[in-house]
Amino acid sequence: MYRIDVLAQGFPGKSICHGGLGWSTIALLRSDTRRILIDVGAFNIRKILEKQLTAHGLMADDITDVVLTHAHYDHAINFTLFPKATVWIGKDEIAWAAAQPPRFDPLPELYVAALNTEQRVRRVEAGEEFLPGLRAVAAPGHTPGSLVFHLTANDVPVIFAGDAAKNRAELLSRKVDASMDEAASTASLDAIWRLWRQVPGTLLIPGHDLPMQLNAAGRPVYVGTRRAGISAWFDEDLDVTTDFDISGMADAAKAAVRR
Repeated sequence: MYRIDVLAQGFPGKSICHGGLGWSTIALLRSDTRRILIDVGAFNIRKILEKQLTAHGLMADDITDVVLTHAHYDHAINFTLFPKATVWIGKDEIAWAAAQPPRFDPLPELYVAALNTEQRVRRVEAGEEFLPGLRAVAAPGHTPGSLVFHLTANDVPVIFAGDAAKNRAELLSRKVDASMDEAASTASLDAIWRLWRQVPGTLLIPGHDLPMQLNAAGRPVYVGTRRAGISAWFDEDLDVTTDFDISGMADAAKAAVRR
């Protein structure tokens, strides 16, 4: 069995004027023998990730495995921080990503090149149980080789959905944002739903949102409370900041009361 902690909450939103937020979920799994990170985030999470690892009694060298849902910058770049970890990524994903020329897209071409040549990188086949109790499930669409990871070693199964299901809105609407193949993404969402319904209480951890479980009516409900905000210097004094709460949790609570 694994103890599971979410080290970084994914955020279900975009920046209006400054490109992608890149706030993706990072989860830590710990057993007697392994300390696994599911996705590792982008540059902007580095100090927070270090702080979170320290709070859990870990250093970078303690991580045994880094598991990547796909190759985009906000999920994959920080694999370089864990030099003793085996890095797991989909075989089809890295083959596709390594063949792409530099473009104005979320693929970090230099890091993809490193992933493609690193000796400690292992290529995962869809359907493979590559770590004890952790199985890869094909989930193409967002990228051609995206994987979902299904953890069955615990009493409560867990689905790590990556960006195949980025947030609650995608799960409920059955539509996705930022897909390379809309039809494949829809099929992947359907597969995730089938997997989610198999065992009551299964926890789903998406790529850019809070963990969720299905309630008695079969609808996703959040587990935990979102924390998200921005502090800005709009004054002439560096000690004066303006804080903005962008968690959306107050609005969600109001909506729940109305329902």
